[in-house]
Formats: sequence, C-alpha cells, structure tokens
Amino acid sequence: METLHALFYFVIAIAVLVTFHEFGHFWVARIAGVKVLRFSIGFGKSLWAWRKTSDSTEYVIAAIPLGGYVKMVDEREGPVTSADLPFAFNRQSLAVKTAIVAAGPLSNLLLAIFLFWVVPVIGEDGIKPIIGPVEAGTLAAKAGFQDRDEIVSINQKPTPTWMVALDELFSQALAGNQDLSIEVDTADHVRQTRQLMISAADLQNPEQLHKDLGLKPWMPVIKPVIGKLIDQGAAQQAGLEVGDRIISADGVVIKDWQQWVEYVQARPDIAIKLLIERQDVQMQLSITPSKVEADGKTVGKIGAGVDIPKDLLDSLRVTYSLSPWAAIPVAFEKTGFYCLSTLEMIGKMFVGSASVENLSGPISIAQYAGQSAEMGLTAFLKFLGLISVSLGVLNLLPIPVLDGGHLLFFGIEAIKGSPVSEKTQVFFQQVGMFILLSLMSLAIFLDIGKLFQH
Repeated sequence: METLHALFYFVIAIAVLVTFHEFGHFWVARIAGVKVLRFSIGFGKSLWAWRKTSDSTEYVIAAIPLGGYVKMVDEREGPVTSADLPFAFNRQSLAVKTAIVAAGPLSNLLLAIFLFWVVPVIGEDGIKPIIGPVEAGTLAAKAGFQDRDEIVSINQKPTPTWMVALDELFSQALAGNQDLSIEVDTADHVRQTRQLMISAADLQNPEQLHKDLGLKPWMPVIKPVIGKLIDQGAAQQAGLEVGDRIISADGVVIKDWQQWVEYVQARPDIAIKLLIERQDVQMQLSITPSKVEADGKTVGKIGAGVDIPKDLLDSLRVTYSLSPWAAIPVAFEKTGFYCLSTLEMIGKMFVGSASVENLSGPISIAQYAGQSAEMGLTAFLKFLGLISVSLGVLNLLPIPVLDGGHLLFFGIEAIKGSPVSEKTQVFFQQVGMFILLSLMSLAIFLDIGKLFQH
C-alpha cells in the first residue's frame, strides 16, 4: 500500500509539472501563430485523445507518465502542405523560436513562484522549533545548543515553526552563509544567541549535513499507550488494541513511549513478554517485533503508533502564514534561492566537489512525493514547487535534446548569422541523449542502492 501511495502522488506530481511545462510551449506557439498538431501528456500508447476538428490540435494522455511533448508543424519532421508552411515552426523568426522553446522551463519557474506564494498565504501548521537533547560531538553541540532551546530567528529571519527553521538554516548555509547567528529562547526563558559554524566540507552532502547538525525536535514525555495499529502488523497479530497501556516488557517497567520504541527496536525477531493494562484490567501478551532495515541497521518494529493527547499537541502546534502581498517577495526569493542552489550543486558535482549521491532518480522522487503528501497539502505543494524549479533549471542547461540545447543552437545562429547544420545538430543531440541516459541510469542505480540501505 505504501508503494502504491507513493506511486499515485508521483504520477500526480509529474502530470502537473509536465502539463505546465508543455503548456508553456503550446501557449506561446499558439500566440506566435505556429500550428500545433499534438499536445501530449505522457509518451507511448494513447489512453485518451480528443480534437475539435480534423485540422485542430489533438490533445492526448499517453501510457507512460514520465514526460510529454508538443508537436508543431515543422518541415524537418515531415512533409508540410503549402497551406501550413506559414505556420511551420522552422519558418519562424529566431526570436519567435527562442520564445517558444524557453516558455516551457520558464513556465515551471512561474509555477514554482506561484506554489511558494500559495503555501504561506493559506498557512501551514507546524510544531514549535524547540530542540530536543543534543548529541555530543554534533555541530549543534559545538555551537552550545541545549535541550529545550526554542529557535527564534536565524540571521535575524523569524522561524515560527520547526520546518521553517530547518528550511531557513539550510537555505542560509547553501547560500554561502557558513557562520549562522541563531537566536534562541532557553528553557529558562532567557534570550541567547548561538553561533553555528558550517564548513564547506559539511555542505558537500546535504543529507549527511542533516545528521551532523544534531538538531532534533523536542518531544515531551508521552505515556506508552497504543494510539493506532497497522493492519496485519505484529502488534495487531499479538492482540494489542488501541488504548492499551504498556506496563512492562520482560519484567522491565516501561515509563514512556520512547523507552518502549527503543526496547522494541533492539529486539527484532525476539519474543517479548508484555504486561499491559486494558480498561483497568491487567493482562499478559507475547509479541515478536518484525525485522526491518533502517538507516543501515536491523531494527524491530511492531506496527503501532502512540496515543498523543490533544492538549499536548495543541501546546506544541503553531500556524505560520503571510498576507498575499507579503508572500510575493518570499515566493520570488525562495524560487531564486532554489534555482541558484540547483545550479551550484550541479556545478559542484560536475567538478567533483559534491557527491553524485545528491542525484535523485524516479524512485527517490516517488518516495518524497508520497512522504510529502502524508505530511499534508502544504508539504506536497512545497515538494511540487521544489521539483518544478529543478525541472525548469535542468531544462535550461545547454545540453542538446533539452530546451537549453535548442536555445544554445539559436544563440550560435544569432552570432554566425545562419542556422547550425542539421548534421551537427543531430550529432550533438545524440551526445546529449547519451549524457541524459547516463545520468538517469546513475540516478536509478543510486536509488536502488538507497533502497537496499534502508
């Protein structure tokens, strides 16, 4: 079910992003008077097709939802009737052709701006940025962070929620601000400033940086009460029910939920004798945690969640929002930051100063789509915005086959006064296709490796 959930939202994400991208090409082509034969979302066999008249654009939804295309009248792709020659793409001026090609990736960037505007306008719920126990040796420990510090601002930018705080921290760090001034309210309600130092080496792998930071949200002590059960999980099969309180495990008194989680994780495939309380009646059960691979380690899991009291959740929850006017510069700033970060990361991977493990293939993207959807609408919209930026930036790279490759040829044509020969274009398009297939193969290989690691 988890795989189907991720796949469902992956298809939705790709469909939205591809539709906007191809609509950019389509819209500008129509405005410029170029005849569009087909507007397709997806490749391969047509699942649905419609056209108003035999001479109008055919709209298609195809079987493979990993892209799309806009097919225009073009003498280079087949015979064109004399009546359609004025509307052929190849007969347009250089400026018109450039506008049509650039419109696709620019549409993705405009979509990202819109999404990053919508999120703060509709508001997003989050938890207060209160830091939990800080592990020794981490960057947070070296900066002097302490348990129950609440992050107030980072380089004078307010951080009302945990996700906003993390987003701002990584944004500042990746933008080159490696000495971060972080204002906190301590557990004793004293305002202090922590100086967090992040080196260039720390920035080479953002995933590893997240671990090295050592910043984790504070969690209050929660009673070991079952709040939910996964169908056919070890807990359900053992007879546990929602509302059961764990009193002891193998004679060890269980004081809180975290202790129970750690006890279970340390015992994969090992039977545990439980003493529980159900409706004021104590009873004994036996449960054997399933063996699961997580973060390169084998741990036990029982398929159960905790019962968190509503008043406790309310005390930690906060809503962050901006007015429509105030959200405009934020949306442009965030889109610009992600554009520059994407280009910087590509450049670092190209020269070998950043790990290629930062590449994400379709498997990873599908997982992120499913995870963000589980977190709520705003998280999924932010995910769409981030992927839309990546799609727009990548398509503008001067690699033949991509939109940026066509723009490169147009730039050469503008300089030399004549089009690049078709033979040369075909050669470099083959090179570009090889590069793209190699990158895709590497990304999928890394995705599969990550699956086995987890």
